[in-house]
Parts: sequence; structure tokens; C-alpha cells
Amino acid sequence: MSKKINMDKYFAPDLSQARKRTKKIIEEVQFNLRDAHQKIGFNKTYLIHTYGCQGNEADSETMAGILELMGFIKAISEEESDIIIMNTCAIRENAENRIWGELGRLKAYKRRNPDLILALAGCMAQEENVVKKVLKTYQHVDLIFGTHNIHKIPEYIETAMFAKERVVEVYSTEGEIVENLPKTRNHKFKAWVNIMFGCDEFCTYCIVPYTRGKERSRSKEEVIAEVKELVELGYKEVTLLGQNVNAYGKDKIEDGYTFGDLLRDINKLQIDRIRFTTSHPHDLDKKTMEAIRDCEHVMPFFHLPVQSGSNKVLKKMNRHYTKESYLNVLNQLKEIVPGISVTTDIIVGFPSETEEDFLETLDLVEKADFEGAFTFVFSKREGTPAAKYEDLTPEEDKKQRLYRLNEKVNAGYLRGTTRFLNQTVKVLVDGVSKHNDEVLAGYSEHQKLVNFKGDPSLIGQIVNVKITVAKTWFLLGELVD
Repeated sequence: MSKKINMDKYFAPDLSQARKRTKKIIEEVQFNLRDAHQKIGFNKTYLIHTYGCQGNEADSETMAGILELMGFIKAISEEESDIIIMNTCAIRENAENRIWGELGRLKAYKRRNPDLILALAGCMAQEENVVKKVLKTYQHVDLIFGTHNIHKIPEYIETAMFAKERVVEVYSTEGEIVENLPKTRNHKFKAWVNIMFGCDEFCTYCIVPYTRGKERSRSKEEVIAEVKELVELGYKEVTLLGQNVNAYGKDKIEDGYTFGDLLRDINKLQIDRIRFTTSHPHDLDKKTMEAIRDCEHVMPFFHLPVQSGSNKVLKKMNRHYTKESYLNVLNQLKEIVPGISVTTDIIVGFPSETEEDFLETLDLVEKADFEGAFTFVFSKREGTPAAKYEDLTPEEDKKQRLYRLNEKVNAGYLRGTTRFLNQTVKVLVDGVSKHNDEVLAGYSEHQKLVNFKGDPSLIGQIVNVKITVAKTWFLLGELVD
């Protein structure tokens, strides 16, 4: 018998509301754990399964921080878990299909342990059709909450655990900023730091503006304080996160403090490495480029999604730039920051894309000289404008275009690694190889994967490695003093 829904905590998502953007001031609230929630998790365990982008990984660290503040400890396995949270991604259909399979699989654990609390969170939970399907087909799911209300996990768990009621609370709002959130970080020397949330670009193929809300920047004081604490804890690298980091501060335009200023201020904290993702070409300005050039701790790597080389397709995607303006911005970046490595995202098979359009994309890839790319076949997302576009291109043609594109992209990967042959690069050591515990792996300043022989005591340190072999996907080298 399924649980009844707690109508006091029943807020289903509404895409029409999620589309709205106003000029109201974004509220900033402070998270505080109530006394009544502090020992709910005593002698209980949790697991969080994370899917999707770095933003989801950062959200999962926050969820874990809240749960551990409540007394929960991380479980070794699903069988031993009292709470399992699925933190989901909605960017592509195959990502969602995987979650449906996982939810079905977890039903067996619920049968064996009726007190197990199973939660669906993240971007999928922000979609109307997803919540309807869960309520109808996956009645063993106890909690459904979205990206805007992670801070309310304690009260949701209290309701599910003690009232034995199902909670569905998904806000289709522009969002707020919640500070003072605890984090249980997954790494001891690399950390995610959110600098802003949401997206106002409304690319026609993308669900993110609906699932993540309005662009809203954290205060510089909060961001700098978080990075400063990480430095004091011995962290070596921070990655600044936002759906569009280049737009940081532009929602607070009255003070003129934008992303380039933030990079300079964080650079002063002497963290060894500063990275950031993701960037939109429309908002990349000279101030940011010059900050990358001038700041010794900002890494010479830039991920700049282009999506297509066809102006017709770019317009239909609502990307706010042309092939020519993208290349102009990219060339300016390379002039200001010599030697910078640039990667991108590209979609093939977008509705109406012709062979001529695709050839424009191949031409852009050659002119841009990318050192890598994430490439995808277009995936319809319900609720986005592109989901309704007429799509007459056969699937086989899309697959062939992806294959042809990847040939050029892979050549760019190899060019990007070959240029470091016989050079000494600085590598932040991530860990040992799965196949040989004498081989260490880590990333160079230009975000190249480097493998070399060394002692595990070097994990977490930045070391010098001379590159001896350049492969398409990684570099081999020798440790040097």
C-alpha cells in the first residue's frame, strides 16, 4: 500500500512558472539546523548517488553535509542504507532513462526494508512530467525535492520518517541564495565552490533555466570567505561553479564587480590552482581574459561551448552569437592568454541542421583549433522550445555526423597533448592507477591527464613531470626534481 501524500508539503513543478524572470531582489537566507533535527540520524546511514554536472556534485556535498549534521553517517552499501538520495540530471534523455532503471532496481531494497527512505532530487525533480511519472509508477519513492530547496532536507526527512508520509516539494521559482550550508567534500585537496546559480540564456534545447532558476550571484564576501577557509584547510585547487560563470555579478550591475574582479580577489588568497566552469561566449569579456592572464593561480584552460558552427542553427538555438563573433572572442582570448588550452561542447543533428550546416561546424572546429570537445547528438527535452521543432534528419545521418566530427575533435586532442612533448609540466596528483599502484595520475595546469611512476605519498601534491609520450587522451612522463 502506497503512502499518502503530505498535502502541506505538496508542491509540484510548473514549467510555466519556472520560465518567469522578474527584477525582484534575490533573497539571501541563512541555513540553521533546528534542535529537533540534530539527532534524527543517530545510528542511521545515508547514500547519495550523483548524476550529471559539477553543480550536482556540489549539491550532493551539501546534502551530505546536512545529513551528517543531523547525525547520519555515510553507508558502505545500499543494503545498509536508511536513506538513499538520487541526485539527478535532466540534460539528456539517456541520463533520465538511467534514473528510471535505477529507481526500479531500488524497489527491491524497499521491500526488504520498509523503513528505507528513498528520495528523488536534482534537476529531474524540477520537471512536471517526471513528478507525474514518479507519483504514478514509482510509489516506493518517499521524497521528491528540487534544486531550490536542498536546505529543507531535515524537515522532509522528519515527515517521511515519523509521519510516514510522502513529501513532494518542488519550487518553480527564480530561486534564492542560501548561505551557511554545511558541506562534506568528496576530495581532500580539490573543491567545488558555487559562485552563482541559475541561467537566463534560455537556449532552445536546454532545460537548465527551468530547473535551476534565475541567474543569481553569491556575494563576493561569501565566496572569498569560503575559498579562504579551503586554503586554511590545505586545499590545492578550487573550481568556481555556475551555469554561466561569465555572468557573475551582472545581476548586481550597480556595483560593477564582475567575474574578472572575483578571479583577481581569489588569486590574492594564494590557493595553488583556480579553475572555473561553465562559460557562455556571449558573456566572456576582456576583463575576464586579462584576469586569467594576470593571475598566476588561474589555470590556462578554458571550456567555451560553441554548440554549432552554423549561424542558422545558432540562431535557432538562441545562442546570442554567430560563428564569426565566437571566433573573434576565441582569438582575442588566445591573444591575451598565449598558450591557453580551449575545449568546447558541440551538438549535432539539431532540428533543421542540414549537411551544409554541419560542414560549417567542421570548419569552425578547424579554425578554432580546440584541444578537445564534448560532442552529442541532439536530445529532445520536454518543455523546451526545441522539443517541438520539426526534426526530419534520419538518426543514421546524425550518427555519421557525430562520427565525422569526432575524427576532427580527436585530432585536436592529440595536437593538444603533443605540444607538451619533452616539456616539464606541473601536475596535481589525484591518485594511483587502477592497474598499477606504482603509477600515479593527475592533471597539468592545462587540464591534461598525466600518468607517471611515483610513490603514493605524492597524492595531493603538485609535482614536476617531464613528458616523454603524448597520446590522444593522456600524457606519459617521468617525475623530476
